[in-house]
Amino acid sequence: MNSLPDADLSAASADERPLRTIKSFVMRAGRMTEGQQRGLEQGWPRFGLELTAGLQDFDQVFGRQAPRTFEIGFGMGHSTLEMAAQARDVDFIGVEVHKPGVGALLNGALAQELSNLRVYSCDALDVLRQCVADASLDRVLLFFPDPWHKSRHHKRRIVQSAFAELVRQKLKPGGVLHMATDWEPYAEYMLEVMSAAPGYHNQAADGRYVPRPEERPITKFERRGERLGHGVWDLKFQRI
Repeated sequence: MNSLPDADLSAASADERPLRTIKSFVMRAGRMTEGQQRGLEQGWPRFGLELTAGLQDFDQVFGRQAPRTFEIGFGMGHSTLEMAAQARDVDFIGVEVHKPGVGALLNGALAQELSNLRVYSCDALDVLRQCVADASLDRVLLFFPDPWHKSRHHKRRIVQSAFAELVRQKLKPGGVLHMATDWEPYAEYMLEVMSAAPGYHNQAADGRYVPRPEERPITKFERRGERLGHGVWDLKFQRI
């Protein structure tokens, strides 16, 4: 998953020197399957977007006006692919740093002949800052980010007050940040951060968590966890 802590969301310090960057993800080396390599080679020219292109007109990119979903850290892309295939009237922008995952998603997009998907392979917060216009997204998805369990690593968590503010800026009024985690302490932490963030309304009836929304696919990992009695917590916060 992709993140910078609060202090790093500023472009530079007072004397214009770049701030030290702390990432919420670890770049992992991984062997590419033939399908993943094919996805990168054949799919990237069609679906790939570059951070260096700067601010995008996504109506022009997709060739239409449609509801727009931005997903942070799609992993191997299974959920993203399922959502994009089931909601072809919605445009999806997925961001992931792990190349095998990017290749897998692109290979699936080619196989299913999708046209409503675009992909970045870099830090999602850089994309939000540099490539996404304010008040242009209908949804931002953050599913199962690294919880960074140890206290000394909490600074690496993507969900921080500055993250909440950045996402709020990019959401349309009425747009929703949807988060999910399978680690209850992180769910509680997310709830605490988002409840304190200005400009949001918790969509949960009890002010805590929402039932699993139908639009979020259940992963194999989640099904296995359910069999073992593990929980999953969904949070939906709407920009007001």
